[in-house]
Amino acid sequence: MSNGQNRKDIYPGLAVKIVLKADQRSGKLTAGVVKDILTNSSFHPHGIKVRLTDGQVGRVQEIQNI
Repeated sequence: MSNGQNRKDIYPGLAVKIVLKADQRSGKLTAGVVKDILTNSSFHPHGIKVRLTDGQVGRVQEIQNI
C-alpha cells in the first residue's frame, strides 16, 4: 500500500484519506476522492497535497484500496 508521498501514485478520482491542516496535531484522517493535485514536486515527506471533490484540502496519508 502506498502512503501518499509519491505524486505518481495519486490521480483525480482516487479514493484517499487526508490529514487537514487543522487536524495535523491530532492526526485525524478525512476520507474523500481526489479532485486536484496541488503539490508540484514528485515527492513530499508529509504527503502530497490534494483538493478533494468536496473542496477540502490536505495531505494524503493513505491510499484506499477499492
